[in-house]
Amino acid sequence: MTPQQQLADVFVALAGSATEGSPDVSETLALLADRSPALLQVRAASVVYTPGGRAKARASGSDPDVTRLEHEALSWQEGPGHGPHRTDAHLAAPLPLDDTPRRRHWPRYVPRALALGHTHVVALPLVVPDRTIGALVLFSDRGNVPSTDARALGQSLADFTAVTLHRAQEAEQGRTLTSQLERALSSRVVIEQAKGVLATRRSLTMDDAFDALRSHARSQRRLLNDVAREVVDGQADPALTDPTGGGPEGHDSGT
Repeated sequence: MTPQQQLADVFVALAGSATEGSPDVSETLALLADRSPALLQVRAASVVYTPGGRAKARASGSDPDVTRLEHEALSWQEGPGHGPHRTDAHLAAPLPLDDTPRRRHWPRYVPRALALGHTHVVALPLVVPDRTIGALVLFSDRGNVPSTDARALGQSLADFTAVTLHRAQEAEQGRTLTSQLERALSSRVVIEQAKGVLATRRSLTMDDAFDALRSHARSQRRLLNDVAREVVDGQADPALTDPTGGGPEGHDSGT
């Protein structure tokens, strides 16, 4: 397979991870990490994904040793996959691991990487419009440090992956928001129905019916929506729904 065919194959594979909807994050990370060494002519690769917020940080490597290293690095907050990155692949020069600055900044990461035979690393950022969400990390020794062209190609892969993952995160956030809005709307409908039931049975205004419903929920230390659902289903406490129960409980309780 020619280099051009290899490149096309990688992009097709990355694009294919999203053909059935939102891509599987773990699968996408593993795919990029696994394909990068052969395509970019480096010893190994990893992908560190740090989307921020409540989303879980993840990492994947082209071999089990690199995967373990990056998983541990997530807890250490060490290594080239963390912190600020240059966004220009031509400026992301290979960093020698066995030097004083790197050992000082990454005291646990560097010895582990060197023990695996890696002497240089390059971190190519996964960049989205408002932030960096991780990095594609290339590992090499002194004999196969990636060229400028290889780093530029790696940055293109990182950019494509970043867009894919960012869209997946946005889609998931949209689904979560839609679900929350649907639950809120459903809850409001149930409460309005319960107000109507109480207003009819106890000859109350709608405002007084809501006061009675709210006061009963507070006195029982229960969710308003749960009490309203019981009223609508005819399973509520008779003290709330009994027409002879007097005025709205909310007025009796002083709320």
